[in-house]
Amino acid sequence: MAKYLKVLFIVLIPVFAFADEGLAYIAAALAVGLSSLAAGIAVGLVGAAAMGTIGEKPELSGRALIFIGLAEGIAIYGLIIAILILGTIE
Repeated sequence: MAKYLKVLFIVLIPVFAFADEGLAYIAAALAVGLSSLAAGIAVGLVGAAAMGTIGEKPELSGRALIFIGLAEGIAIYGLIIAILILGTIE
């Protein structure tokens, strides 16, 4: 599934952004929506593993929170891309 998301972000989003104003809004919505969905999946998987790790070794809680924060960064990247796409609309 990650392979298809990479193709979507690399190929389709720029095509939509510069084709038409209406498609730019669709591209921005896809960027935010899909990146938020991917971030939710990542936080769910990483969070479950982090809680298991913290249960066994509580001293690793700081490292576990760092990994959860990195997974949340995916949504922020999508938001930045959407802002850049919407900035191209004249």
